Amino acid sequence: MDNFGQKLDVFLEVFLEQNGYQRVIEGLQNTLLIAVLGLLIGILIGTLIATARVVPKYKVLPRILNGFCSFYVGLFRGTPMVVQLLVCYYVLLPILGLKLTGVQVSVLVFGLNSGAYISEIMRSGILSVDHGQMEAGRAVGLSFSVTMIKVVIPQAIKNILPTLGNEFITLIKETSVVSFVGAADLYVAFNYIGSNSYEFMVPYLVMAVIYIVIVMLISLAIKIMERSLRKSDRRHSS
Repeated sequence: MDNFGQKLDVFLEVFLEQNGYQRVIEGLQNTLLIAVLGLLIGILIGTLIATARVVPKYKVLPRILNGFCSFYVGLFRGTPMVVQLLVCYYVLLPILGLKLTGVQVSVLVFGLNSGAYISEIMRSGILSVDHGQMEAGRAVGLSFSVTMIKVVIPQAIKNILPTLGNEFITLIKETSVVSFVGAADLYVAFNYIGSNSYEFMVPYLVMAVIYIVIVMLISLAIKIMERSLRKSDRRHSS
């Protein structure tokens, strides 16, 4: 116990007196920024892909789009996130002559990766909506795209909200790999504290606790949103 107390004292010294807390705050901000923006980009891309894949394949263009979307989903689901980060940062950016920070690259890759997973989530959500909703929208003169945006997709999002929450939690945890492209996340912050104190046990324990708290808060927010949606549905049905 005394040994742990000594480790804790060393951790607090680096955390408070050597600006370790500033690195933790910066790391937390970057972790949340990458995960939130990645999720939003993923929802946008995933919705577009899911819509393209459920469009009737009577014409050539929908079939071409479906083939492209299938390739995209297979590519990003079939390779690890860290490989995607490394290829984007060290291969694609130099070839294209672009200069992006590690955080910007992480947001981009997380968004593209999340889009592949969310497209399958969204597609299942769209298919779970009664087909009569689409027919009703078309019957009153709405186009396919307008009916999808205003009628089908909002109902699909209600159905897949818990799964989207799980995807957000996954993105939060996967931000621990962004250090490979120089982004300063929570792992980098606590690794700095460990390196300067020559003691990694307490920093990594604190880091784990922070991740757990974030996940618990996200889970609580999702439950509150689900409850609110259920109450709204009951009011509309009564």
